[in-house]
Amino acid sequence: MSMSGEATESKNAERLDYYLAQIANYDREALAEIYHLTSAAVFGFALSILKNMQDAEDVLHDTYLRIYAAAGGYKSMGKPMAWILTITRNLSLMKLRRRKKTVELSPEEWNLSWDKHPNITPEDRIVLMACLEKLSAEERQIVILHSVSGFKHREVAEFLSLPLSTVLSKYHRAIKKMRVLLTEGGVT
Repeated sequence: MSMSGEATESKNAERLDYYLAQIANYDREALAEIYHLTSAAVFGFALSILKNMQDAEDVLHDTYLRIYAAAGGYKSMGKPMAWILTITRNLSLMKLRRRKKTVELSPEEWNLSWDKHPNITPEDRIVLMACLEKLSAEERQIVILHSVSGFKHREVAEFLSLPLSTVLSKYHRAIKKMRVLLTEGGVT
């Protein structure tokens, strides 16, 4: 990672830590700021686990309610996003246990989920969706968390409770599959 990348990551962590301290004092504006800064990542992570738009939206909102209630017990270790995503993961897993199964997203729901990412054009969305359909659920989750949500491989490994080497190999295998699909015309 470059020095500027490390500095940016550190500055973002400091900002989130500051807002969490403010939330511990029941500052709703700080909660709004954290929501603004992290909601896309939280939603993407919940969606990658739950594979259901409504459930992911429920977990998104429940995550921020839990943050508001638990911020007083948060102890800064320089990784506030990991703490937030641990809450998201736990809420998602609880929802899965209640549901006792996962439901794959329909193509329409996947397309709607990309509307939250303004850098993805409608044409890119179509190609991306066709490629992602060809991946396993775990590969799709890793690719979305890293490439779309912007998490580092080590963070993805931490979130999914997988070894870093497994995440790296599955990510590279998935990207290779997608590249083959694009270059050999396997995307329909």
